[in-house]
Amino acid sequence: MEIINDKNEITYLEAKKKVKKLKGFYSHLTIYVLVNLLIVFMNIQDLKPGESYFQYKNFITLFFWGIGLLAHALSVFVPQFVLGKNWEERKIRELMDKEK
Repeated sequence: MEIINDKNEITYLEAKKKVKKLKGFYSHLTIYVLVNLLIVFMNIQDLKPGESYFQYKNFITLFFWGIGLLAHALSVFVPQFVLGKNWEERKIRELMDKEK
């Protein structure tokens, strides 16, 4: 394992890690919106005259995938608020001290 001493390098690596998480979430969100718009469009095309679009079957994918997207958002944004800014660094040091 490589030891990094330069504070700028540590800050850069932390920022890079956060950007990677954000990019993953925004990619997930974009795909979620595009796929669900496509599903809505396809379902509207299949409606019979007088039939309403607002049926439970048309929202199953939107709902359950939305739960997954919410979990992804929580994993990206909440740890900073719940665990604190330096929690990960403190935990790594604690585990390294236990191994010594």
